[in-house]
Amino acid sequence: MTGRQVGARAVIPLFPLGTVLVPGLVLPLHIFEPRYRHLMADLQTRRDDDRAFGVVAVREGWEVGEEGVTAMYDVGTLAVVREMVPYPDGRFDVVTNGDARFRILSLAESDAPYLMAEVEWLAEDAPGDDAEAAILSAGVGRRFDTYRAAVAAAGAVEAAQMADLPDDPRILSYLVAVAMVLDLSDRQLLLEAATTTDRLRIEVALLARETMLMTELPSLPAVDLARTISGLN
Repeated sequence: MTGRQVGARAVIPLFPLGTVLVPGLVLPLHIFEPRYRHLMADLQTRRDDDRAFGVVAVREGWEVGEEGVTAMYDVGTLAVVREMVPYPDGRFDVVTNGDARFRILSLAESDAPYLMAEVEWLAEDAPGDDAEAAILSAGVGRRFDTYRAAVAAAGAVEAAQMADLPDDPRILSYLVAVAMVLDLSDRQLLLEAATTTDRLRIEVALLARETMLMTELPSLPAVDLARTISGLN
């Protein structure tokens, strides 16, 4: 993750999506809507290390269409562009990486067709959080193994693909947040957790709930538990 001063403010472009991006997650996107084609074209004029936009989950409305987004969550994650492939018709394929979390303070005035917002960068961990986070991460790891086995038993064969969990509590907390089969509101709750310890505490409860639900279902469509976190350090 790039260094960003906690509490500092910046004005960034916004890209509302029907998903939650967490720090470290690789997010590929196919850009076809005119407003976001414009955004990508604008980013092309910037330095490579300044190509980024804020991903926020849609609370109400739709990603595309004339009606569009009517409400967004106010905590999101900066998506740093790692690869950008333009097409002759104006579409783009981009690969981004989740970076720092932010809170939207206000929408900013802009002539651009896409949204701009003033945001404040959020902290990841509180002083003295490491010891408790290490203890909690061990418990989350054990519970996730049980959850993964329940998902596999329900027919989600992809669950076996993710063999190893990371030792770092922060990386583990974000990996579990994206690997679990959760509603968007639950994923957003995990993203908004103030510290790694808070996120791990929530995951203990969610894993218990979801494991119980999995064991009560006779079968499920295959789900992807093989998503990986990259770029966290």
